[in-house]
Amino acid sequence: MTSHSSRKALQLRMWALFMFFFLPGLLMASWATRTPAIRDILSVNTAGMGIVLFGLSIGSMSGILCSAWLVKRFGTRKVIRTTMSCALVGMVMLSLALWLASPVFFAFGLMVFGGSFGAAEVAINVEGAAVEREMNKTVLPMMHGFYSFGTLVGAGIGMALTAFGLSATIHILLAALVGIAPILIAIKAIPEGTGKNSSENAEHHEKGVPFYRDGQLMLIGVVVLAMAFAEGSANDWLPLLMVDGHGFSPTSGSLIYAGFTLGMTVGRFTGGWFIDRYSRVAVVRASAIMGALGIALIIFVNVDWIAGVSVILWGLGASLGFPLTISAASDTGPDAPTRVSVVATTGYLAFLVGPPLLGFLGEHYGLRSAMLAVLSLVIIAALVARAVAKPESEPVTESAS
Repeated sequence: MTSHSSRKALQLRMWALFMFFFLPGLLMASWATRTPAIRDILSVNTAGMGIVLFGLSIGSMSGILCSAWLVKRFGTRKVIRTTMSCALVGMVMLSLALWLASPVFFAFGLMVFGGSFGAAEVAINVEGAAVEREMNKTVLPMMHGFYSFGTLVGAGIGMALTAFGLSATIHILLAALVGIAPILIAIKAIPEGTGKNSSENAEHHEKGVPFYRDGQLMLIGVVVLAMAFAEGSANDWLPLLMVDGHGFSPTSGSLIYAGFTLGMTVGRFTGGWFIDRYSRVAVVRASAIMGALGIALIIFVNVDWIAGVSVILWGLGASLGFPLTISAASDTGPDAPTRVSVVATTGYLAFLVGPPLLGFLGEHYGLRSAMLAVLSLVIIAALVARAVAKPESEPVTESAS
């Protein structure tokens, strides 16, 4: 009876985490789809909008850098509950900033929103990695798939509400209110103390061994840097790459971007099955090769339909980089919160540095040539894929599913 109830608790915990991945995607897309209207309400030009959006980057990075300390001090449950609630406060601030038409207040709201989700990122992933270990089954990629799914749903709702003529101010406020009940319900399934306990036994494991001296963790960082760079460059530049580099119309460019998002979502929802049947190393290597093939076809082949189809390979290839490296960071050494934080920070660094770097290269050499930087990194990720191997110290028993 106990095992049945604990299995049920584990299932509820997994579904709660699906919600905690889905909600950030939904909220992010809720305001991101309204950026043209937001720019008009705030009366800023494109460069000014870039400065306003930088608030999100500052917040996200600050949150990520604090998150390992927060998880070890308070445990994942308290961190998730507090940061998710703060993210909703950030959304309300965005709505209020639009009502006041204040770009400075909007940037501050984005900072609160980004900081909240940055801090939640590590807590949710540490919790997800703990569930994965207890279930002896790969579920983190599917959890990240729910983030992609949330983004798709949020974008769909955003487009519909824009078409209906609902103001961005009301839309963002409604999105914040919709998030309250799921957080209050889902947090009940998260147990107290995950992440907090690991800090005590990590202290004597890690005495005098700072993370930057851990060769395996550094190589896992290389993999996440490459894969996050591949994902971020597509998010930021793919429509423009297709329009400028391949002569597609803007509408087709957006449609092709949807193909990339589809590849990402499918890869994350199906990735767990492949990882459990083969291995993390094999899947990372295959993903990197698939992503490299997609990017290479876009760079070197001038046939339009091949370029259009290649983005699906790019999406599939980039989809598992982040969740797989988080799993690897969590179970290949002691002090999971710090290890997950290092890898997540490296991934975020790629998201932040990648867009301006590719913009600079694209300006001087053309966007297609600029993508050679992404291609090179993805090939390196395939070469160092062995770093994500599961530790062999504990025998892995087959789960009876």
